[in-house]
Amino acid sequence: MKLHELSPAPGSTQAPKRKGRGIGSGNGKTAGKGHKGQNARSGGGVRPGFEGGQNPLYRRVPKRGFNNPFRKEYAIVNIEELNAFAAGTEVTPEVLIETGIVKNPLAGIKILGNGEVSVTLTVKANKFSQSAVEKIQAAGGKTEVI
Repeated sequence: MKLHELSPAPGSTQAPKRKGRGIGSGNGKTAGKGHKGQNARSGGGVRPGFEGGQNPLYRRVPKRGFNNPFRKEYAIVNIEELNAFAAGTEVTPEVLIETGIVKNPLAGIKILGNGEVSVTLTVKANKFSQSAVEKIQAAGGKTEVI
């Protein structure tokens, strides 16, 4: 097969509509735009969201609070999920991603203290909750903020 031998599958393409090419085409004279009016003019039409002067939806819907554009979202991992690792393992964000515990690391990983941990681990993460640190240390492990 060569480049000049390629062609689209039969029926997958259509010839473009030839507007304004005579009465017999069915799309002559006003070219399907009707008579006069805003949409018949060149450059005519209204902007997206315009509702003919009615108060538009984006102004009718109440806005609440403040959305911080600089907010950091952390991927959260509960310490009960760390029981999957063998004792003495160094748990890093890379290891959590490889094992599938974390799918999208976002701005970093935060370890939360939900559940119990029964193995001794060295856990490295961007953030820890206080209860997570206490439970990991109670099981004989270490925590390290990276």
